[in-house]
Amino acid sequence: LYNHFPSKDALISAYLARRFVAPRPSDKSPVEQILGTFDSLERRFSARDFRGCPFVNAVAELGEDRSVRKVAVAFKESRRLWFRNLLVQLDVADADALATQLALLVDGSIAQDLVRNDPAMARAAKEAATVLLRNAGVKVAGGPSKEPRSKPAV
Repeated sequence: LYNHFPSKDALISAYLARRFVAPRPSDKSPVEQILGTFDSLERRFSARDFRGCPFVNAVAELGEDRSVRKVAVAFKESRRLWFRNLLVQLDVADADALATQLALLVDGSIAQDLVRNDPAMARAAKEAATVLLRNAGVKVAGGPSKEPRSKPAV
């Protein structure tokens, strides 16, 4: 390995860069894609080999290594922006803030699953995401929603 990578940090950076893939395009509605994230997490949590987020794990292991942190931040931000773009399609007034909250639910459910070894943590996060979406005026199947809020005039 050291013939190809000068250090453990360089090896891990290369591994993370390879894992950094964009979400696949989908024909599902933005709400289905957002909430489907948590269904996907629940399936991943049920896998015997699930060990958490490799990007978070690498930062925790290597600490201040700039190359690893840079890849991890880029990955996490790309996922947050994916949520934001879906929320913009739903005409959510503060899509940026809600995208951050959804990203926190994802990471929080991962941490809770690792501590509790309970895939239902993803379901709990999905329920919280549903509440956040409804409070933002998004119509979510399975219950009432508030009227959509319009974007502030520019």
